[in-house]
Amino acid sequence: MKQQTAGNTAPAENTVPAAVRPFRVEVPEAELADLRERLARTRWPAESPEPGWERGVPLAYLRELAEYWRTSYDWRAQEARLNAVPQFTTTVDGQTLHFLHRRSPEPDALPLLLCHGWPGSPVDFLLVADALADPRAHGGDPADAFHVIAPSTPGFGFSTPLAGPGWGVMRTAAAFAGLMRRLGHDRYGVHGFDVGGGIADTVRRLDPGHVAGLHLAMAGTDDMVPVLSAAGTVAVRPGPAFGEDAMGSYRIQSTRPQTLGYGLTDSPVAQLAWITEKFHEWTDPAAELPEDAVDRDLLLTKVTLYWLGRLGASTAHFTYETRREMARLARERPAGEPVTGIPLGVAEFASHPGLRALADPDGAVAHWSAFERGGHFPALEQPALLTGDLRAFFRPLR
Repeated sequence: MKQQTAGNTAPAENTVPAAVRPFRVEVPEAELADLRERLARTRWPAESPEPGWERGVPLAYLRELAEYWRTSYDWRAQEARLNAVPQFTTTVDGQTLHFLHRRSPEPDALPLLLCHGWPGSPVDFLLVADALADPRAHGGDPADAFHVIAPSTPGFGFSTPLAGPGWGVMRTAAAFAGLMRRLGHDRYGVHGFDVGGGIADTVRRLDPGHVAGLHLAMAGTDDMVPVLSAAGTVAVRPGPAFGEDAMGSYRIQSTRPQTLGYGLTDSPVAQLAWITEKFHEWTDPAAELPEDAVDRDLLLTKVTLYWLGRLGASTAHFTYETRREMARLARERPAGEPVTGIPLGVAEFASHPGLRALADPDGAVAHWSAFERGGHFPALEQPALLTGDLRAFFRPLR
């Protein structure tokens, strides 16, 4: 991957501060050749004693997916797709931050900070960025336009390497608020899902004078859902069906990130299985296979970024830091701190009876949309639904 400080940039982007540097994804061919060679030399385990996904990704399925990755997947096409969206880097609090910045052609567009989850990156928002920024070109009302800012969380995407310890949700949220100030966005909306929902809520808490509204995506029984009290606090806890089995990856990443990182960094198939399993477990329950919920090439683009950037370890370190950060905050502020005056909206995907009763028993959230399709990755699974809900929620807040 390569950062460039020169080259063609959209005219509107020439107004960004000098500390913000244009960025392009340019992977050396030698790294792609190495990936294909490693895939060809995979040392496979024996088949599981029982069929299906109960013990992890089935051998036959993963072998076929790995072979497609090796022989048919076109990274250069996906690289061009990524580079079609203006990207930049800057340094905040000593940490390199990478971000997509899709400015709207509409002069009154509302800046919108998009916070991804794990296993994620700004790739999660590729299918919604243009429609959010230019609704006129997508059959929408130009009054609903956003300037889209989608950063890579430290340790994710191209916000690497980690500058040191301490990069959890709180420090990341402070850095993202600093990024918005640096870009000159005095008033903005925030959206997030998964741990990105925690980051988004923390931005609201740290920068209340500039946040117009907070929008969260929740994904029913297969997600880590924000539980919203009538007081407006947000705490992350498992949904009804998020039990011990599905928490395995979190427990490993939050306790032994470095040990896990060796395998994910050395074996592309290990990294592929680690992420693919989550796309099977966390996407729309109606989807039999991951690619039934998310385009296969987009899934592999997410995995390829993790492989090329050696992100298996660094993203796990983020989980490690966040777990300790949350434990400290729970000791210091066990009851949480209510946030008032900033509107809150929720889009619930893969809806099931009782979720709102669990998360918002008093009906305190005025904007709550429940969709029967989609799951943990709504911007990839149901981009039109998410785009529509973001437009509807922020429309009266402009």
